[in-house]
Amino acid sequence: MSKQKPLILVVNDDGVTAPGIRNLIRLMKEVGDVVVVAPDGPQSGMGHAITLDSTLHVERVHIDKGDQMEYACSGTPVDCVKLAINKLLPRKPDLCVSGINHGSNSSINVLYSGTMSAAVEGAIEGIPSIGFSLLDHSHDADFPHCDRFVTEIVVQVLEKGLPKGVSLNVNIPKLSDSKIKGVKVCRQANGNWEEEFDERVSPQGKTYYWLTGKFVNYDKGEDTDIWALEHNYVSIVPVQFDVTAHDAIKQLNSWNNG
Repeated sequence: MSKQKPLILVVNDDGVTAPGIRNLIRLMKEVGDVVVVAPDGPQSGMGHAITLDSTLHVERVHIDKGDQMEYACSGTPVDCVKLAINKLLPRKPDLCVSGINHGSNSSINVLYSGTMSAAVEGAIEGIPSIGFSLLDHSHDADFPHCDRFVTEIVVQVLEKGLPKGVSLNVNIPKLSDSKIKGVKVCRQANGNWEEEFDERVSPQGKTYYWLTGKFVNYDKGEDTDIWALEHNYVSIVPVQFDVTAHDAIKQLNSWNNG
């Protein structure tokens, strides 16, 4: 590997063969030396899960042409980051990029996202980290219009760095490049899923449940990721792993705690 180029760890939650990560690998090879450590199958919605009670397996794979090192891991996206840093990489990477996810990770979705959890894990390890998502869930999603934005954001992070403990949650609209108005740095919108469990019966006569629901945005602010995406902007939300509700500390300290 080149001593001059940055070392970039690429991970995702859709699996090592997903079109999104293949596009991200292609872009990162233009920026630095790439090592891929990604799940061997889909791991969407895993959040920050890690493997504790079973074995982890890693296999060297060759999927596309190129000199990048690629590994398929049996674990979660966070497992992939931990294994990469502790066992597989020749040194600590200069950047961790996750994605490009098939589907939005805006608003509350960031909590469930394996894509973003991988980026957050990178930040925990002191690595500048970015999660990229495209607002298109289809397997054959069209990614080329993401190229310019992904590359520009990556280059700026490599040049300027990120605050300690902060990763970036980047969401890109499902639009042609010419229709995207630009990039906005935002806060996470206050939204949630109104969920239902559809009760069904299998051919074997067993009852099972299928999660359904719709996303509801409660937030009318014009500084949120949802607003930006609905108005044809790429959204960037800085994300931190400190989940302390700092504003509540004063109130709790006013309680009579004996």
